[in-house]
Amino acid sequence: MPVFPLGAHVDDTGVRFAVASTSADAVEVCLVDGAPGELVERRVELPERTFGVWHGHVPGVRPGQRYGFRAHGPYRPWEGHRFNPHKILVDPYARRITGDVTDLRAAYGWVDDPMTGPASRVDSLGAVPLSVVEAPDRTPLPPRPDVPWSETVVAELHVKGYTARHPEVPPELRGTYPGLAHPAVVDHLLRIGVTAVELLPVCASASEPALLERGARNYWGYSTLGFLAPHGGYASTPGAETAEFRSMVDALHRAGIEVILDFVPNHTCEGGVGGVTLSYRGLDARAYYSLGGLGHDADITGTGNTLDAGSPTVIRLVCDALRHWVTHYGVDGFRIDLASVLGRPHSGPFDPNSALLTAIAQDPVLSTCKLIAEPWDATGEGYRVGGFGVAWSEWNGRYRDAVRDFFRGHGHIAELASRVTGSSDLYALSGRRPWASMNFVTAHDGFTLRDLVSYERKHNEANGEQNRDGTDDNRSQNFGVEGETSSPVVRARRRATARAMLGTLLLSIGTPMILGGDERWRTQQGNNNAYCLDDAATWVDWSPDELDPGAADAMTRFVARVAAIRRASPALHRDRFLRDEEVRWWHPSGRPLTQDDWHDAHARSLGLLAGEWVFLLHAGGTGAPCVLPGGGSPLVPVLDSTREDGCPVSERPLRPRSTITLPPHSLLLFRRIPG
Repeated sequence: MPVFPLGAHVDDTGVRFAVASTSADAVEVCLVDGAPGELVERRVELPERTFGVWHGHVPGVRPGQRYGFRAHGPYRPWEGHRFNPHKILVDPYARRITGDVTDLRAAYGWVDDPMTGPASRVDSLGAVPLSVVEAPDRTPLPPRPDVPWSETVVAELHVKGYTARHPEVPPELRGTYPGLAHPAVVDHLLRIGVTAVELLPVCASASEPALLERGARNYWGYSTLGFLAPHGGYASTPGAETAEFRSMVDALHRAGIEVILDFVPNHTCEGGVGGVTLSYRGLDARAYYSLGGLGHDADITGTGNTLDAGSPTVIRLVCDALRHWVTHYGVDGFRIDLASVLGRPHSGPFDPNSALLTAIAQDPVLSTCKLIAEPWDATGEGYRVGGFGVAWSEWNGRYRDAVRDFFRGHGHIAELASRVTGSSDLYALSGRRPWASMNFVTAHDGFTLRDLVSYERKHNEANGEQNRDGTDDNRSQNFGVEGETSSPVVRARRRATARAMLGTLLLSIGTPMILGGDERWRTQQGNNNAYCLDDAATWVDWSPDELDPGAADAMTRFVARVAAIRRASPALHRDRFLRDEEVRWWHPSGRPLTQDDWHDAHARSLGLLAGEWVFLLHAGGTGAPCVLPGGGSPLVPVLDSTREDGCPVSERPLRPRSTITLPPHSLLLFRRIPG
């Protein structure tokens, strides 16, 4: 029988099972029936081993059958071997996974000590998730929207959190795949100019033991258990997650919105050597994980374990999983979490041409998708912004820092100028286009936009880690008051600064990404690492703010206006870098910038003249005079970030070299009248 594909595949008489384990002595497939507490298991040994894959055909098995594997082999933790047939294991290629970890004692593969203690003899059946045989779906996929990179506007959002409190979504659909596909949600995304949603992880996940012990869960989902299976917790009907996920993708595609998945192929939910045995560790720890000395996990992800990007088993799994999401569900692209790990085989030095990164970029299916790298990991060696290959766009952390710094009165205008014009210093040399720069100011990891202008310190006490988690490098400001305030003056200054940053983001050259909920003026009460909070603290609130009732709707109108301006002008979503002769940098005194101006640490204003557009940015806390550029053509005000909806007070054309006042923390946009 054929060795590949891996996983469980239905045919006319039964199911072909195949699972990779290069070190096991034997592998059994375990067919599970019965209700919780009354489970019945039938074990069938896989008879064949070919190319490190155990495989066999089991007649009579049909779709819906729950199953797992039991792997037999040496238990020598100091060598990286952790085989324990008392632990039933999820199929790495399972296309549906059911159940949760309900008993940590049963999920641990060791007793007393993970390195020196004996193997646990507690059977984990009934206490851990199981795989489910899925029927093949041969329904043809509709065409993908195929939005050009230069026209792409991304919203990063959480499937549950974005709709859990949406009043127009039926209660039974809130927080689910069908909820995200609801017409009210789709219409809102279109209104604010979104062409692609970047979904926080939707692969089947399991929370880490430390969270389970205190009754919490990994809400974000960066704790993958199954790389090919949609997360069952987002289904409106239990067990229907595969059909509902595909229907959600189809609905978004019909609206012209692409679906990008935040994919996490750098670690799993099993944790370090003291963690649980749910799948990969029990099947073949040496083939899946990067191991250090004496069998310990080499942790360059900050999660306890690291999938080995140099292992053929891992390379095959990652590429097969990504391809499955594209060919089976119609997904349009991927944002690869901690992508630097994929360029560090065996946790060694970074290589942009590593086997795994190259395999993804050269794959005939994946190479047609949008590929986005998070170009760092948990180490200094992994910080590689601008260092990936030509097939990759990147989350541009330097853009985020430059915009935040500028509008809080720090940093240099030279850094800001490079970032808002597409970061050619990072991407042009490798032959990439401006859209390779994924520009963002806020993301799931860190402050929301509202919190960015309301807090100067993190407030993560609700996470249960004594406020030790989360970054201290927030580059935020609070305008004299830490947290929420009833002062209308402070609230107005905060909103104005937030609009200036959002406007800068949407009008910069590159691919803009907004954090879903920022357009609704969402707060997390200063929590910059709310990964374990699945409640009102992390869900988008669609109702009027009690303290500031009109703020959310006004912010939505502002984002919609700026997005429309961007969409209407090819010059504002160009796919080529500006040439030197196409751009002029303007000093508020009425002259081009000099070399000395670029090094002025106290400069708080920057003017950009590009084609028909004039951008004026001012980060000072007070207004400043500015002489408009000359050139003979009148300038029409188009956008004023100090206004709630962005509409200028007047659209009356201004004469060249007129003197205006730049408002505090502002973005002003003008358009030259042709001729």
